[in-house]
Amino acid sequence: MKRLMNKIAIVTGASRVKGIGTGICRELAKEGADIFFTHWSNYDREMKYFTDDDSNWSKHLIEEIRNFGVRCESMELDLSQPDAPKKLLNEVHDKLGSPSILVNNATHSVNVDFHSINADILDAHYSVNVRGTCLLSVEFARHIEGKHGGRIINMVSGQDKSPEPGNLAYVATKGAVSTFTKSVALELAPLKITVNAVDPGPTNSGWMNSELRENLLPKFPMGRIGEPRDAAKLIVFLASEESEWITGQIIHSDGGFW
Repeated sequence: MKRLMNKIAIVTGASRVKGIGTGICRELAKEGADIFFTHWSNYDREMKYFTDDDSNWSKHLIEEIRNFGVRCESMELDLSQPDAPKKLLNEVHDKLGSPSILVNNATHSVNVDFHSINADILDAHYSVNVRGTCLLSVEFARHIEGKHGGRIINMVSGQDKSPEPGNLAYVATKGAVSTFTKSVALELAPLKITVNAVDPGPTNSGWMNSELRENLLPKFPMGRIGEPRDAAKLIVFLASEESEWITGQIIHSDGGFW
């Protein structure tokens, strides 16, 4: 029996072939969920890890997801815009119906240290990682309040576990997401909406070069680097009815990475 039959899931930031967002869409669809994902290639194109295969990935991903026998729609969306959450929820409702799963996966990340950080860099991180995540979460909750329960799963990167010098804007904003997760979970619990965050640890999702993988590997006691499917499997569980008693948690699913 598929665990997510008749559920509608929103996944933000599924823009790349090897990305975690793509892996999440696949695993949710395998369990029967209809999928609505967002993509924003304008950001990805600026990254060194962007490939030609990523250019039209959204069209290929829609076809792949539909082959699992579920519905799938998508939209290009800049989550840094204040009106993006309402636009997204309206589009999901029109195309698929009332969603019950939200995975806040879209992220803005540019490495900066204390020499290079400035207001523009901070604002770029804040607008997606904090404002986008917070507003989309509450808009999702308002949308389904009084209809049915739901699941919100936020992606973080272990900011509550260890420091990450050289990545100041990212860790500051992702740390805010962890704090938001714990507090909004208590507000939404009476509505039967759970809110949790997943820290997948360093994940081989296309951004690592061979030198970095070689350096990171000894820090994984299980002998391999995390893959997108590792995070996606946990997200499926958190999206399912089996996780109804879990909320307000930051789950480090990182293979023991230290």
